[in-house]
Amino acid sequence: MSVVLVTGSSSGIGLATALHFGRLGDEVYAGVRNLSTATELAAAIEAEKLAIRPITLDVDDPASVTRTVGEVLARSGRVDVLVNNAGIGGGGPIEDVPVDWVKSLFETNYLGAIRMIQAILPGMRARRSGAIVNVSSIAGRLAIAGHGHYSAVKHALEAVSEALAQEVHAFGIRVALVEPGVVVTPIFTKAKRFADPGSPYAVHVHRLLLFYQMQMKTPSQPADVARVIHEAVTAKEPRLRYLVGDDAERLVAGRQRLTDEEYVATGRLMPDAEYLDLMRQRYGFQW
Repeated sequence: MSVVLVTGSSSGIGLATALHFGRLGDEVYAGVRNLSTATELAAAIEAEKLAIRPITLDVDDPASVTRTVGEVLARSGRVDVLVNNAGIGGGGPIEDVPVDWVKSLFETNYLGAIRMIQAILPGMRARRSGAIVNVSSIAGRLAIAGHGHYSAVKHALEAVSEALAQEVHAFGIRVALVEPGVVVTPIFTKAKRFADPGSPYAVHVHRLLLFYQMQMKTPSQPADVARVIHEAVTAKEPRLRYLVGDDAERLVAGRQRLTDEEYVATGRLMPDAEYLDLMRQRYGFQW
């Protein structure tokens, strides 16, 4: 039985991941910013009698991270698996998004993960074992106009994960990046979007919505991501990166066939019909 700590567990991928590990018999600490919002988690724990303990955790707050990790260590003596899932979504064209909001994006999605990693690594190093899973996104592999800041923070998470994986390799600790495509989660309704119809970049926000609609033809579910996270932790031959979803596979393969210049030229003016046809040709998406 492993001791698993999952951040951002009140809904979506974090909720599904906490439940997945709990149903497999692991001891799970499900971190949530506000216990009163974790009603679905509480109901599942009660109905299924799962060994999951909801725990207050705000990854933006260093004191909260220290206190929560300390509580887990006091109760269970160790953390075998850390799943960094907590995050916020949204964005808009680079020029249109206020810098203060960009800072908040990095505060939660990047620095929140770093705080958690720094808090649990000493124990993992001492035991010479453990697994850290950082929930990234297909946006960590390729950036699309109208969504650059979110891509930037996921690219940063990917970069630090590559470096961390090398740093902790000799200590028997595995690091994995899980990269979903579109997943049906509340992040879409919670996300802050900067989409002024009068913006000179409005066409790119419009295309981004068209792009999402194509991906939503074959979306992943949170449970799909949870299964891949478990695979990343338990695989006998671990990898650094794990894609989730048909759309993610298509996007990575399609981008690899393009030169940088071809990809950048996607930003040219063109009718919607031409744009959609281009997406079909590159990635096999259907409209």
